[in-house]
Amino acid sequence: MNSSVAPKSVLLIAVRETAGSALYGMLDVLMAAGNIWQTLVGTDAPQQLFETRIISPSRALFTCGNNIPVRPDCTPDDDPDADIIILPELWLGPEEDMHGRYPELVQWLIRQWSAGACVYSACSGTILLAESGLLDGRQATSHWGYQELFRKEYPQVRFSPEPNLVFADPGGRIVTAGGTTSWHDLALHIISRHGSPGEALRIAKVYLLKWHEEGQLPFATRVRRTRHADSVVRAAEDWLAAHYQEQDALRQMVVLAKIPERTFKRRFKNATGQTLLEMIQNYRVEAAKKLLEADTTPVDEISIQVGYEDASFFRRLFKRLTGLTPSDYRRMFQPVMAMAGKPSPRRAG
Repeated sequence: MNSSVAPKSVLLIAVRETAGSALYGMLDVLMAAGNIWQTLVGTDAPQQLFETRIISPSRALFTCGNNIPVRPDCTPDDDPDADIIILPELWLGPEEDMHGRYPELVQWLIRQWSAGACVYSACSGTILLAESGLLDGRQATSHWGYQELFRKEYPQVRFSPEPNLVFADPGGRIVTAGGTTSWHDLALHIISRHGSPGEALRIAKVYLLKWHEEGQLPFATRVRRTRHADSVVRAAEDWLAAHYQEQDALRQMVVLAKIPERTFKRRFKNATGQTLLEMIQNYRVEAAKKLLEADTTPVDEISIQVGYEDASFFRRLFKRLTGLTPSDYRRMFQPVMAMAGKPSPRRAG
């Protein structure tokens, strides 16, 4: 490493909703880049790659999520410059937006972006970034659980729940990361881009960080009930939860609604954000995931159990909605269930 290169200035945005693990995890990893491997192995001379500080609405000591203390280094009133700005994960409910919160921070963020800073967000930090308008008309990701929130509150953002990282602009100056531990992927990306790919690999080895190349789809639940006031749609959803595996489930839901089919389909999509067919498929794939996690039932048999006589169609659908084949999904998640000590349905008695 070239010890004459000045460290990149990094500012981590911290507010009361910030998740302390993501805030301090990112801070610790970036501060260790360039020196922890070198110290452990005794190879190159240690070098500080990033000068990392915390910016908050006030300099006063406060506690963020789970009462973790935060001591800010600066505020928007100081108008500090930065090469890199990071918005870590926030503790927010799936329907909780950030409208009107922290306007001074948001305006400072916009100024820094206009001045050339790179902006990165992890998980729900993307929600605060969306408040700035910098994601308008751009593709972005966050935790898959916020998909409905973005549809309703930030429709100008092209939300993608699948990837672990999304580049919002061709130059890569705005990058958003997906799930809760996506800050691992984001930290490795930042170190690789602003340090070197070799240093990112060394940090991954020291901290045992895993690159989530499979994205978020394997971890996302396909079945989510959206709050709405349409009683006809609610009744159809309740029926589907118990009868999704029936071959003519779509036709039966239309009959149950007792309104014209086209009207019902339109109301269903408006209320839930999904078409009737999409929700049926989601219920079936979610049921298949549970069966794959539990035991060694053949995939063809699982296909029939969840409502698909054509096993090849089921395999293609499963891969499209989860990013993995049924067999790959089983290999990925069965060990997790085994470690959790949960008995499979076939062994329970």
